[in-house]
Amino acid sequence: MIWIFLPFLISEPPITWGFYAHSLINRLAVFSLPEEMIGFYKPQIQYITENAVNPDRRRYAVEGEAEKHYIDLDYYGDSALQTLPKYWNEAVEKFTEDSLRMNGIGPWSAYFSFLNLTKAFESKNSAAILRLSADLGHYIADLNVPLHTTVNYNGQLTDQVGIHGFWESRVPELQAKDYPLWVGQAEYVEKPQLALWEAVAVAHAQVDSVLFIEKELTKNFSPDQKFSYEERNKLTVRVYSREFTEAYAQALDGQIERQMKKSVKMIADFWFTAWVNAGQPDLFDLNGAKVDEEDFVVKPELKVRDH
Repeated sequence: MIWIFLPFLISEPPITWGFYAHSLINRLAVFSLPEEMIGFYKPQIQYITENAVNPDRRRYAVEGEAEKHYIDLDYYGDSALQTLPKYWNEAVEKFTEDSLRMNGIGPWSAYFSFLNLTKAFESKNSAAILRLSADLGHYIADLNVPLHTTVNYNGQLTDQVGIHGFWESRVPELQAKDYPLWVGQAEYVEKPQLALWEAVAVAHAQVDSVLFIEKELTKNFSPDQKFSYEERNKLTVRVYSREFTEAYAQALDGQIERQMKKSVKMIADFWFTAWVNAGQPDLFDLNGAKVDEEDFVVKPELKVRDH
């Protein structure tokens, strides 16, 4: 028998929020769109759902992709949210682009994806609209994950290795089916760039509880209670037990559900805002659009951390 420790669902390559959660978040965002947009998006919902994870696959194939998924706020000190320029050119002038990329460029990158989506709507480029919508959904969801905002992204600095996949994959996989994730109608975002930073601030404020609660809970579980074994892809893998997962989710008091719900709302809002900013083009004649599948050729030389 082969035993593998896997605190999140098996996938190739490893992915953030979990394939299940990213896909669910993108899928649900479609249903918040207005009639003028949903007529285009709903027939393409399978693409939006299945390709929600493309940016993660791209991390292992495209240089410069990995740093788009996070920002290590604590690298810049306790007052990072006050001292970090919210606008890219100002940030580059203050810290240099290399330095910024080294510590993650999530909020700035998500905004550039939003601008590109707006341009795709303006030109009525159906393939680009779908591809960028799926990508933007992924990036926004990532910014709502607390552990995407800290140097201690996988608990490696606090003897909690594996907590990243535990929070964003294991818990949703076991519980998200019971989350009431309907968020209502998409709304226009007046200041999208600042809205992204606000999402990061809210997520970062929860880092301490994500780590502290797991550490405290572990004191009440022996190793054989904290972990269990399940069959995945014909392999026996070691995962966080259902009992520990449920106890952790309960102790977090709905935190993961709230962040998933916020992700769904933000994604729908940003898709809608991009369409409005593009002049509300008629999408009816874009139905039937097809997008070429991306070819992900893994480059072993790329240094990619697990988030």
